[in-house]
Amino acid sequence: MIIAKKGHRPDYIFIFCVVILVIFGLIMLSSASSDIGKIKFNDTYYYLEHQIIYGLILGIIGFLIAGKINYKNFKRISIFLLAINVILLILLFTPLGADYKGSNRWLNLGSISVQPSEFLKISFIIYLAALLSKKTKQSNIFEGLLPFLITSSFIAFLVLKQPATTTVAIIIASALVVYFLSGAKLFHIIGVAVLGIILLSVVIYISPYRYQRIMTYFDSEKNIQTTGYQINQSLMAIGSGGLFGVGFGQSTTKYKYLPEPIGDSIFAVIAEELGFIGSIFLLGIYIILFIRGFLIAQNSSDQFARLTAIGFISIIVVQTFVHIASSVGFLPVTGVPLPFISYGGTSLAVFLTMTGIIVNISKYTS
Repeated sequence: MIIAKKGHRPDYIFIFCVVILVIFGLIMLSSASSDIGKIKFNDTYYYLEHQIIYGLILGIIGFLIAGKINYKNFKRISIFLLAINVILLILLFTPLGADYKGSNRWLNLGSISVQPSEFLKISFIIYLAALLSKKTKQSNIFEGLLPFLITSSFIAFLVLKQPATTTVAIIIASALVVYFLSGAKLFHIIGVAVLGIILLSVVIYISPYRYQRIMTYFDSEKNIQTTGYQINQSLMAIGSGGLFGVGFGQSTTKYKYLPEPIGDSIFAVIAEELGFIGSIFLLGIYIILFIRGFLIAQNSSDQFARLTAIGFISIIVVQTFVHIASSVGFLPVTGVPLPFISYGGTSLAVFLTMTGIIVNISKYTS
């Protein structure tokens, strides 16, 4: 194993943005979860404590390890990381998998539960970066397109079986960015995208709950008390925030009216309590993080490092966009967490580990 040799200083602006987002997320989670924690567990800080123990602490460990070990080691073990992740995904469909609201997304490992599809955001991107950084012709169908299609299709199938449709869309969209920047032909990218959209449309059409969610998006006001309830409550919460918000901890929708205020709808809580100004502040930090991440990727002279960094940043960008866009009605309600902010230990730990690898790469940019 290669221990990272001393390069130049890491990107401190990138690190600062990550720290701000995590702190901001913990503060807003303490507000969004206070009522639920008090009523369900008689503990106002129940969800915050769990986020710190199972998300923040593990994430910091992952961040530090990822920053210490030379990123090139991940290329060498990429196939093993993906293989382990695939095994975990398969285990979801055994007695170890936990069925929650009709979905098999959580794996019970003793006293803790994890989401293998979250780890896939690291292992699959690293595997793709390692595969596509080899000295092969990515524009060639057999050397570039076919391996990409086979691997992506297999991964998509396993995640769709959970089901986790939006997670598939986020991972595959980010994978397409990695594939395109590896030197693939634009025609191949368009072909894969069109094929993916067609297959996803078929999956949605034959799945009643997915189809209903799409129909609700086009006419959310028709079923305000049923399928359109969440998006309408989200819009009401955001609208009531105004310019400066109703005040921290003063949300009136986070328990009685807004579904999943600590997860799917946390941006609505932020907009209600901190208003337009608070929302813009959050978006500004994300934008700076995105720009610094893309610069780290662009300035890397190593193809594996460049593709890995761009893949990770793409996942953060796409997932952030999907969460916020669905909260304001621009996209159908999805159920994906807001990176670094929403409740979910596995999600926070994965994103911190991911950013740790990006920081490691930033030490060796040209």
